[in-house]
Amino acid sequence: MSHSTVVTFPSGSLVESARVVGVHPAEEGAVVVLDRTPFHPVDHTWPDQPGDRGALRVGDVEVAVTEAVMAAVSDEGVVAVGADIPVKRGAEGWTWLVGHRVAAVPSALAAGAAAEATVDAERRAGLSRGHTACHLASLALDLAVADLWRKDPGSDALGNPDFEGRANQTSSIDENGSVDEYRLGKSLRKAGFDTEGFAASVAEREERINAQLAAWVASGAASRIEVDGDTIVDRRRWVCGLPEGTASILCGGTHVSSLAEFASIRVSLDLTDPQLLVMTTSVVPA
Repeated sequence: MSHSTVVTFPSGSLVESARVVGVHPAEEGAVVVLDRTPFHPVDHTWPDQPGDRGALRVGDVEVAVTEAVMAAVSDEGVVAVGADIPVKRGAEGWTWLVGHRVAAVPSALAAGAAAEATVDAERRAGLSRGHTACHLASLALDLAVADLWRKDPGSDALGNPDFEGRANQTSSIDENGSVDEYRLGKSLRKAGFDTEGFAASVAEREERINAQLAAWVASGAASRIEVDGDTIVDRRRWVCGLPEGTASILCGGTHVSSLAEFASIRVSLDLTDPQLLVMTTSVVPA
C-alpha cells in the first residue's frame, strides 16, 4: 500500500469504479481502503465537515458505508485510522488514505476485488451547501467587523482584516448550515480588536452580514475546488468569483458549483457569553 488514495470528490464525482487495496478490522466492522474513491473523508485534525456516507458494491454484494475517514500507514506498516492517526495530514513517513467504515465485511469484499463506490448524493449536496455558506459567512463577518480593528491582523481572502483567522476556534458543518465559535478574549484585544465596540453593536453587525450574503447569493457567482494533485494528501482550495474579487481559501471539503444553488444564506450571532461569539449559518436551497 505505497500509494495515497486518488480522490475525485473535488470535481463533484459521486460514483467511481475502484479496486480494494485493504480491509482493516475495526471495533465495529472494518475500514475498507480503495485505490480511488469519490468519498470525502472527515479530516482527523480539523473535523469541520463530516465524512460522506454511501455504499460499496462488489459483484452482487452491497454494503453500506457509514462514514468516510482519513487513514494512514506508516513506513513501518502501522495502520492508523481517524483520531488515532498520531501525525498531521501530509507528514513524511506515512501513506495517506481514505477509509470507508462498514459494519459488515462479506467475503467478496477483499483485497484485489473490483468495487463500485457510490456516495449519498443528497447528503453530499447538503454538506457542500453548508461548507460554501460557512466560508461566505466568515468573509461577510470579516467585512462587517473590519472597522473594529486598531491594528492590522492580516488579511482574509478578499483583503479585509482577518477576524476569522484570528478568532475562530471551532467550525462545525452540517447539511445546509454551520456553527462557528470565535474566542473574544484578551489575546484578541491585544491584537487590536475592539471587543466592547463589537458587543455594543452585535445586532447591526448581523444585519450587515446578512445584507452582504444576500448580495452574494444574488450574484450567482461560480464556485469551484482547485487541486494541486489527485490524491487525498494534495492541497485543495475553494475558489469563488465574488463581485468584490476572487476569494481563494485552502480547504479540504466539498462545495457547490454556483451560488445560484442557494435561495438564501443567513446568519445569527449569539454573544450570550461575552468571551465567545457563536455564529450559526442557515441555508435555504434554491
